[in-house]
Amino acid sequence: MSKIAIVTDSTAYIPEELRKENAITMVPLNVMFGEEMYQEEVEITTEEFYKKMKQSEELPTTSQPAIGLFEETFQRLAEDHDQIIVITLSSGISGTHQTAIAAGNMTDDVEVHVFDTEVSCMPQGFYVLSAAKMVKEGYDSKKILDHLYNMKNHMKAYFMADDLNHLHRGGRLNGAQLFVGSLLQIKPVLHFENKVIVPYEKVRTEKRALARIYSLLDSDAKGGTSLDIAVIHANRPDKALEIADELREKYPNANVYISYFGPVIGTHLGERSIGIGWVDSSFN
Repeated sequence: MSKIAIVTDSTAYIPEELRKENAITMVPLNVMFGEEMYQEEVEITTEEFYKKMKQSEELPTTSQPAIGLFEETFQRLAEDHDQIIVITLSSGISGTHQTAIAAGNMTDDVEVHVFDTEVSCMPQGFYVLSAAKMVKEGYDSKKILDHLYNMKNHMKAYFMADDLNHLHRGGRLNGAQLFVGSLLQIKPVLHFENKVIVPYEKVRTEKRALARIYSLLDSDAKGGTSLDIAVIHANRPDKALEIADELREKYPNANVYISYFGPVIGTHLGERSIGIGWVDSSFN
């Protein structure tokens, strides 16, 4: 029987203990403050990142893993695996997916499959954990990949950015939109569409933005479907806990998790952002 390894990048933000428990290998992306570069989840924690970002005069930048890091990882896994499934963040917001494909083509003695989640953060993590579970249950790579592609029809993720400056710098808003949005306290609800982050709806105030996301979640939950729900925060643990408690009370059959926007995604969304992602729990 084929022995399959599961690899993901750091933007799934799966805690180290959970990665070890499920035999998941993580390849880190990088965040840079000036000339200083750190591998997220390895050389800098999320807590350290947000502290450092507050102290820094310039916003940090990010970069994908070097192709050599992927190749080194694949060669090591090839020693006792004959197939590798790599589950990456959306190819529309990072070159990580293409780099993994290129590294896989350079690696001998192992078959490498690279899957584009078209999302990031804990929704990406749902794909990873589901694949790892299927490996434990003895499924082959084709069935695992078919399952992952099917999951895309049931995965939702919406985000609310607290500070429009991060979106403006990333080219998501032009100068006029930034100016007007800041004056009107616009809190854009964002989502992934065609692999990139785009505005889903523009509303005023955080309260209304969260209410809109709740309504989208409710439309999927009201049919009685059991959901896995992730509440994702950028250095706002108390707010995330508050939202999670509300959702657990409203949807007692749901599995509600609290996750976070780590350094790389936090760089682009900004501190205090909030996201909620969900998937039919039968896929996990």
